[in-house]
Amino acid sequence: MYQGYFRRILLLFIILFSTSFLSLKAQEQVDTLEQVSPYAIEEDFEISADLSHPAWQQAQSVFIKHQIQPNDNVAAWVQTEVKMLYSDQNLYVAFISEDPEPSNIRANISDRDNSFQDDYVGIILDPFNNNQQAYQLFINPLGIQMDGMRTGNSEDMNFDMLWYSDGKITDSGYRGVMKIPFKSLSFPDRDIHSWSIQFIRNYPRNNRYQFAWSEVDLDNSCLICQNGRLVGMRDLENSKTVEFLPYGMSYQNSTINNADDPNSGLNHGRIDGRLGGGIMYEPTSTTSLNAVFNPDFSQVETDADQIAANETFALRYSEKRPFFMKGSDLFTTDENLFYSRMINRPLAAGKATHQSQNYSIAFLTAYDRDAAFIVPGLYSSSQVQSNIEAYNNVLRGKYNLGSESHIGGLLTTRNQEDGHNYVGSVDWNFLLTDNYYFSGQAAYTNTKEITDLALHDDPRTFGHGSYDAAFNGEQFGGTLLSTEFSRQAKFYDFSIGYSSYSPTFQTQSGFINQVDQREIDASQSFTYYPDWDWLSNGTVSASGTWRYDFSGQFQERYIFTRWSNNFGGQTNLSLSFLPLNDERFRGRLFTQMNRLMIDVSTNPLNELSLSGHVDFGKYVNRQENPTLGEGYNISADATLKPTSRLEMEVSYNYSTLSAANGDEHYFSGDIYRLKSNYNFSKKLFARLITQYNSFNDQLQIYPLVYYKANPFTKFYIGMTDYLNYFDQPGPNGYRGFKETDRQFFVKFQYLIRS
Repeated sequence: MYQGYFRRILLLFIILFSTSFLSLKAQEQVDTLEQVSPYAIEEDFEISADLSHPAWQQAQSVFIKHQIQPNDNVAAWVQTEVKMLYSDQNLYVAFISEDPEPSNIRANISDRDNSFQDDYVGIILDPFNNNQQAYQLFINPLGIQMDGMRTGNSEDMNFDMLWYSDGKITDSGYRGVMKIPFKSLSFPDRDIHSWSIQFIRNYPRNNRYQFAWSEVDLDNSCLICQNGRLVGMRDLENSKTVEFLPYGMSYQNSTINNADDPNSGLNHGRIDGRLGGGIMYEPTSTTSLNAVFNPDFSQVETDADQIAANETFALRYSEKRPFFMKGSDLFTTDENLFYSRMINRPLAAGKATHQSQNYSIAFLTAYDRDAAFIVPGLYSSSQVQSNIEAYNNVLRGKYNLGSESHIGGLLTTRNQEDGHNYVGSVDWNFLLTDNYYFSGQAAYTNTKEITDLALHDDPRTFGHGSYDAAFNGEQFGGTLLSTEFSRQAKFYDFSIGYSSYSPTFQTQSGFINQVDQREIDASQSFTYYPDWDWLSNGTVSASGTWRYDFSGQFQERYIFTRWSNNFGGQTNLSLSFLPLNDERFRGRLFTQMNRLMIDVSTNPLNELSLSGHVDFGKYVNRQENPTLGEGYNISADATLKPTSRLEMEVSYNYSTLSAANGDEHYFSGDIYRLKSNYNFSKKLFARLITQYNSFNDQLQIYPLVYYKANPFTKFYIGMTDYLNYFDQPGPNGYRGFKETDRQFFVKFQYLIRS
């Protein structure tokens, strides 16, 4: 019965997919008169927020004059003047931002990419002018940089680029200036360039206002489609660029002699070292070749702990390694078929990318010394660490079909010992007509397990078939299909989607932790804009999901409702409720699991921002013999800035669950995290992270001092320290906590570009 139902749904999507080619329509370009032609200069110069160089007096002025947040169709009420220059090597942008109350300007000295709560100005730049991707470069009033890559309506703020900036607060506002090397940009080879550009000003006061140069209609979901034009640039140079990024580090590890004896002391390893680095060659402005040898993975960046007491699936953490972060947007698809952290400890890796007006192609290869595995399932997944060698390859291609539309493909391969995993997929996004989209992805996998029951011997089966999760050399294939039809507009949005993951679908180079499911989901939302001082806008939304396994057995259904409002004082309040929530888990059906969720955030002052979340109601206690429980989860975050140089981020998470009948307490625990930063200057920083997890009674301490000349030239000196609670007296401890692992490290890396 259910299989026939899903076949009809699938047929509907196939028909829609087929007819979309007939109605495929590129988003109409906004017929805007907004153009800017930068003034050409012969010689480059060092930038200063004083704007004292005489070339600035020759540059054309344009003005940021439209409000785009919290609502459009409103004129900007503060003046922002923009000037542009260019040489054959660099693009220059200057902002003169007037403010009627300069004392209210929010500006803090911080590390890069950490000033989005401040005032800031910047650009959204699309050199290919195809509305597919755009650079986002912003600076706060002191010149602190923030950069990212926009793809459609998604932003990747892990992106880093080499460019220069300066800023200065004045008696009437502030000034900011950027110097952007063309070597840092990908752009087409043309005699005369016409790029897409938007100038942005963020103005956080009673509300978070944003202003733009070219008029933006919020009923058009494509922001970069509404950019103005940067025209008239000639003879730009970006070819045969070479970058070397060598690093060296020294470290010393200490580990407890006997994990069962807290008084056994630490075994101090010898001082060791490691050398490595990367090289990049760009023969043209559209092609890049990268290689890295023995990349460093010291604890410079740390993952925040997540509560996993009632979680049966592998948790996902963001990528922090520079080689994999750079250009990561070129490998991204809607389904997580490539997750770079599955390349766990590579000895060497290489990457080649090419972008043009109509297509992009990217290839990555890596030799991993300690391959990791995620073995997905219906009710749980297994995460397996190993010291098995693996060879990884990822090939991604994408062809643009006009504005906002594309069709792409992804191929990943991983070979290790006597096993392999091959994944091939096709993905698409079509703008059918204004505001309406059809997107999706289809994939097939072929997996040959390694034969190593000592590493992983799990008897659970995949669906109702004969294959199991143990590493016993089985070979099988799997399929994935996901599709969505959606409307994206100012006042009313909706979507309807279908997805299926067969029981034997596995992607060892990606992050798919739950399979054996067919799912239909739908959502709609209404947004209103009263534009009052105390209430700027709000949204009412509802969504629902129905999920079955591949045998047709019902697994889950829920309806999720939300009411969210943005109030004065940059305050948001959201109330959510599950009026319907039924789920089958490990053979038992649980019903009427209603829950209420409350979310609040506020940033009324430069010195203070707060956020909190609480949800409470009924939950499944996800053990081998599941039961119905009642409990709640609480999280709270606060950011304090006592001075413009000191920032403290405090977070707290608590979770508890007991039997619904009150007979048993299943678990409760919390995680505390304090991250303190003192910024001596725009380049010198000190950081201390302290984290306590009561679920494993572990205290973690991460002190770090670092100097950052630019995103790639850095010096670090720091320590990672792990202390476990033993509740036993003895020396060399603090209130029962004893050190179990410790590492000191010093690292230096330096970017050489020619």
